[in-house]
Amino acid sequence: MRPDQPAGDGYADRMADTPPGASLPSPTAPAVPPPGGAGPRMPLRRLGWRRALVLAGTVLFIAACALFMVFTLGENLGVEALLIGVVAAILPVPVLVGCFLWLDRYEPEPLKYLIFCFAWGAFVSTAASLTVNEFSAGLFEDWGLPTALTAVLVAPFIEELTKALGPILLLIFRRREISGITDALVYCGLSAVGFAMVENILYLGGYGYASGVERYGPATGTQQVIAIFIVRILLFGFAHPLFTSMTGVGLGIAARAADRWVRVLAPLAGLLLAMMLHGLWNLLPTLTQATGETLIMLYGFIGVMVPVFFGMVGLAVWLRAWEGRLTERTLPDYVRAGWLTPPEVAALSSLGRRHAARVWAKRVAGDGGLKAMRGYQFAATRLALLRDGALRGLDRRPADRERTAREERELLEAIGAYRSFFVGRDPQVPVGIWDGQRYHLRFPDGTQRSVEAPDEPVVPIPVVLVPPPPPVHPAGFGPPGWYGQQPPAPWHPGHH
Repeated sequence: MRPDQPAGDGYADRMADTPPGASLPSPTAPAVPPPGGAGPRMPLRRLGWRRALVLAGTVLFIAACALFMVFTLGENLGVEALLIGVVAAILPVPVLVGCFLWLDRYEPEPLKYLIFCFAWGAFVSTAASLTVNEFSAGLFEDWGLPTALTAVLVAPFIEELTKALGPILLLIFRRREISGITDALVYCGLSAVGFAMVENILYLGGYGYASGVERYGPATGTQQVIAIFIVRILLFGFAHPLFTSMTGVGLGIAARAADRWVRVLAPLAGLLLAMMLHGLWNLLPTLTQATGETLIMLYGFIGVMVPVFFGMVGLAVWLRAWEGRLTERTLPDYVRAGWLTPPEVAALSSLGRRHAARVWAKRVAGDGGLKAMRGYQFAATRLALLRDGALRGLDRRPADRERTAREERELLEAIGAYRSFFVGRDPQVPVGIWDGQRYHLRFPDGTQRSVEAPDEPVVPIPVVLVPPPPPVHPAGFGPPGWYGQQPPAPWHPGHH
């Protein structure tokens, strides 16, 4: 990978021209922290009283919905059926959650937002959906219509709307936490998993165990729980995450779009598609039961749901790889500016290379080096997403641009701090400096040599960086992020 692609013009390209603000370690005695030292941390947002108030209100609201669901299910099912339903419904949750966390390996989302979406789907969405569905079923019964229509005409709309509302709130109030379709799929998927878990408690505990015990005794109740578990969870456990993933695609497109109409229409289109797919899914067993034709369910499942499922899985896997390749497309601008080296960018392009870099960091710097490499990789991915957003024109307001510049500076400083934990630790490689164009290596015998960047760099090469010369500015003024004159390089870059 050669940093030979010219950067474009405009605001986004001026981001990468900001010179480094941290002092450089000497190549003969790299400024590394002592072994076992505390690792650097990403900048944390201060919790003001407004954010604390919103956080407290959100927690109390979700907790109230959770108490409502526990009381309602306990009253309808009984304690024994409720406990059996909870145990059976929880079993698939770690597997489904693990699938979405696997999808989010390049840039893991904050745990608090993952918990928020899961809890929103599990308690808020189920509470609202249960209330609306029961009210609608009562209306249909009063009108002389089959209550089964609720599953086709009401449930898909209220359930998909309420499941998506949690991620939508994140997109509105924490837009930077949804950096693409992958993030939106994770948030929407966890909301759907939480919803499905509580809904399965109702089916397994109520329609399964409690119904069987009431008719024939505990043995029959246990058999019905096993039968419902096989059909509803093992065979069709992907249904709710699949429906809500359509909304996730729309939210992800909106998060990376600069056009205002796309930001509005993409989530609406995704939500509408999720409702239609959910409605079709509920319509299949309704028609099968009404007509007695089991082939309706079979054809609908094989002809519609299976292709949609595998298509969404393929899209998710492709998006996961795209997120890794994003670093190769955007970070070379920082290579040309002297912030990063080509091997560092190459080491970020796949999960295999990232794992190799972590193994190397642990070998040369212990557990502290491993933690620092993980933080380094996360910060670099965030930096790539930030720059990609700037190139797409997502920051339209001056306040957004200032925030992006500030976040870019914080990420670059964090990258430099993380790098200091493992640079210069490996005794098997010569000390080197990257000046934005070539390497300047110093060997144990005292010789020095300049080396061009290879087309396929081996990774990682632990070199330090030489800051680029600051641009000429009027006295007293400098570009954003410039912290003053940097120390000179330990030797002249052109010296051999």
